[in-house]
Amino acid sequence: MILFGVVFIAGYLFSTLTQQRNGLSHHNLLAAWIGLVVGVYFVWFWTHSGQTLPMKTWCLRVVAANGQPLSAWRAIVRYALTWLWFLPPLALHPLFNLVVPQTLLIAGVWFVLWAATGLSDPQRQFLHDRLAGTRIVDVTR
Repeated sequence: MILFGVVFIAGYLFSTLTQQRNGLSHHNLLAAWIGLVVGVYFVWFWTHSGQTLPMKTWCLRVVAANGQPLSAWRAIVRYALTWLWFLPPLALHPLFNLVVPQTLLIAGVWFVLWAATGLSDPQRQFLHDRLAGTRIVDVTR
């Protein structure tokens, strides 16, 4: 829910500064802006406390593979790699002129397969964490 507020404010700021009159004008630039703002949100929290507010609620923290706090570069790499949950199947949509139901089916299958990488990993880490050299740890009190 917090992220919805961040995205709303970023979108409002963008539309105000660009004097956007409808959702189709500058939509690619808006998407890039929202991606940047969301990236700054995650990178800032991951590098300062290792936790976003929901991660604090769930008693989880992201750390480097060696247990140290994340550097800004490693947090940026992790953020970029988390887009692998969504971008590959969505990139197929325009490449193969798929209809929306086909894209949603492919995205759903991809999402399940990507999530299964966490089950197949001996330390129960997702593939993006393994590739970024990060891991999620339990910080139960």
